[in-house]
Formats: sequence, C-alpha cells, structure tokens
Amino acid sequence: MLRILGSPRTACDGMTRRDLLHLGGLGLFGVGVADLFRLQDAQAAGGRDSHFGRARSCILIHLFGAHAQHETFDPKPDAPAEIQGELKAIATSVPGVSIGEGLPRIARVMDRLTVVRSLTHPWPFHGVHYALSGIPTISQTVEADPTDRSLWPFIGSVVDYVEAGRANSAPAMPQNIALPFRLYSRANFRLLGGPYAGFLGSRFDPIWTEFAGRGTRAVPNPTAKPDVFDPYGGIRAEDGIDLTGPIPTDLSPQRVGLRRSLLQQLDQSRSWLDGQDRVQAFGRHQELAYALLTSPRLARALDIHQESEAVRTRYGMTLFGQSLLAARRLVEGGGRFVTVFWDAYGDATGGWDTHYYHYPRLKELLLPGLDEAFSALILDLEARGLLDETLVLVLSEHGRTPRLTNRPGGGREHWSSAYCGVLAGGGAARGGIVGRSDGSGGQVADTPVSPKDILATALHLLGVDPHMMVPDRLNRPVPVAGDGLVRPEILG
Repeated sequence: MLRILGSPRTACDGMTRRDLLHLGGLGLFGVGVADLFRLQDAQAAGGRDSHFGRARSCILIHLFGAHAQHETFDPKPDAPAEIQGELKAIATSVPGVSIGEGLPRIARVMDRLTVVRSLTHPWPFHGVHYALSGIPTISQTVEADPTDRSLWPFIGSVVDYVEAGRANSAPAMPQNIALPFRLYSRANFRLLGGPYAGFLGSRFDPIWTEFAGRGTRAVPNPTAKPDVFDPYGGIRAEDGIDLTGPIPTDLSPQRVGLRRSLLQQLDQSRSWLDGQDRVQAFGRHQELAYALLTSPRLARALDIHQESEAVRTRYGMTLFGQSLLAARRLVEGGGRFVTVFWDAYGDATGGWDTHYYHYPRLKELLLPGLDEAFSALILDLEARGLLDETLVLVLSEHGRTPRLTNRPGGGREHWSSAYCGVLAGGGAARGGIVGRSDGSGGQVADTPVSPKDILATALHLLGVDPHMMVPDRLNRPVPVAGDGLVRPEILG
C-alpha cells in the first residue's frame, strides 16, 4: 500500500484531505498517483495565492562552508574594524542598500534580487541536510551518512517526487540534477549527507554530473602543503561537465564512494539494452532511467561548448561559472530543479569555510568567482525571458562570526544566529531586503526567517504545497518543508 498523508482539512464535498490521499496498491508512476496529485491540487487551489506555481524551474546555488554576511550581503560599515573587516560597503542599484565591495557586478543587479538578512537557526555546523530539508534538528551523524534512508528528503528530491506523481509519462529531462560532482567527493574527507532523497528512496536522489578537469591556478590555502589547483579558481576552455566523466586515478576507494551517478551505471548496460524486447517489460522506474540515458536532450544541455566564447567568458572560466552556465542550459531545456554546489576541494580548500586565510581567499578566489558568475546568470536568464519563471536561490548552511579572529589571513568562525540568503526570479520580489541584523551582524534585529521558511516559500513558488505530508520509513506523517512557513515578505 502507498499512503500519502495529508492534514485533516475538509473539502467542499465533505471528504477530508486524508481521505483523498489514501490510496492502496498504487505504483509510483501509475495513473492512480497522477490522479492523487491532481486531486490534491484541486483541493488546495482555493487557498493558494497568485504566487503559487509562478516558477517553472529552480536553480539552487549552495555555497558550501558558508559565506560571511559581512563581506557579502550585509556589510557593517559603521562597526569597529574587528567586526567590519578589511572590505568596505558599496552602493547598489537599489537606493539605500549596500553590499560588500567584492561584489560590484552583483551590486548592479541588486534591483532583480531579494536579500534575506535575518536567516537564523541554532545549529552552527556544516548542516547541509538541515539547510536543504525539512528535518527539525541536526547531528553530525546525520550529516555524515548520505545513504541513510531514514532521513528527510532534500528539497530537489521533494520537487522530483511531486512531479513524478503528476506525470503521465517519463520526462525528457531529469527533474533533479546536481552539479558539478557529488557533494564533498573531491575533498579529502568522507562524503556528506544533505542533497539526497532520504526516505523517498534512491529513485529521487539527484542525478549527479562529473567534472574530469583540473584547476589551472593555485589558490590561497591555509596549509604548508603544495599548491592546490582548485578548479573553482580556473579551468581550461576545453574542460566540460559530463554525466559519465572518468574518475581521477588519485582517489581512494573510500573517497570514490557513491560518486558514480545512476546514468553512469546504466551507461555500462547500454549495449545490452539497445534493441532488446526486455525494455518494453521494464517498470516505470527503469523506463525513466532508460529514457534519460538514451535521450540526447540531457547531453545537449550539458554541452557548454555549444555556447559562444563570449557567453562562456561572461560566466567566468571557472568550475562555478561554467556550472551555472550548464544550469541555465538545463532549465532552458526543461529541467525542473538544478543544484550547483561551490564545494570543498582537495586538502586545504574548504569552499567558503574561511577559518583561515579569510581575506586572501575572499579577495582572490571566492568573491570574484561569485560576483562574475552569479551576475552573469541573472542577466542571461533575464535576456532570454527566463528569469520570471526561474527561481534562483543562493543559500548556505549558516553564516560567520561577527568578530574576526587573529588566525593567519584573518578568519571568521561558524555562526548561525544571523546570516544571509538571496532569491531572484520565479515570483520572488525584486530589489527587496527582508529582515535586519544588529550593528555587529551577529543577531537578528527584526523579522527572523528560518531556513525552513525559505524551503517552504520556494516550494510554494514551484507549485508544491509545502505542508504536504508524506510517510517516513516508519509510516509517520512528515511535512515536506518541516515547520517552514511561506513568507509573504519574499514574494513579489
């Protein structure tokens, strides 16, 4: 039996939502499940506002390690030097709104963005799973196990799950894809949990891409080890992002882990599948995987070499810039939810986790790469008529401490009491500032916003009821966005 649990609200005909959503013996892709979601849509339509479903697709940008609010979207120019730091504030295209001086291009597109300056939660850890799912608490055990199927699902997996229930046929493009490689698979550390489907099942894990190139320049790092050639600092023009890229030979089996994507595994079986009558006997799950494997649309979307040199240069010849370009191509080609991680890389570079060498890394690597690529994405989506229907999110696990440390190159530690996120397009407001932190950027002064609220608002804009209940592995009802609320302050 498949039971999708709902709240006991009563429909106009006297049936409860739970009655409508209780179906037995249905396959995940069967007509019954499609009917289920249509019933759910019809029943909830009366309580939805005009923003519901405004976004056809979503590009989620996750800055792993956590960007410092002071040097990005919430500068404190009047604070003492030990709080303000080395970087000052600059004006933006929104009168009276300033951001960090390391983001001059983003300053010019601020009138297309909404910045939330009052994100807050009690867990100052690298809780990717907490930040990107409805799970109510965080633990290091949870974050360390990407294969734990008892966990709450990643927002992209929720969208994929809902789309699968509504679809009458397999999509021509994956509905949940993540770039440029599996989270933390290129750091000398174990894989981290977070962007996985959890109790929804592996079918709804993201399809991961691969990147086989190497960085072109050394980047600042806080160790005495040899230079780290981080591809987020630069790649070659001939490098690309693929579904079946080779795995570097210097990776240990432990680091390789689960890096091979679903399509890479299926690619090994292509010769067996082609021309076989057995394809017709596949279940819907296998049909979907086979359709994605054999369709040229996904491969074309990932082929960033089809873009002009001018466009590629505009995004920046870095792994982050070219990943955002690929993300634009994916949503343009019909992708529903695309995630781009600025991830940790190698021995010494923990992404945006700037405990050490804070200012060298910000000035020489992080801020220029973000500024160039993100501003290019916003302007490119706008020029192509896609911004109004594409929700763009910039999120991280937390923020960084108000007070600088005396570590080499300066440093800011983990901090979750107040930090920033950014939204654009897809029904989000333009030129908005939501919430305010105090004079040190350390505490929320007004309008606290939970990361669960961001997820609930994003799901709402994507046409997914954020209060929809699904059963976990123990058949307990779980809301897909946890206790998150749709925030009208964010809506345009």
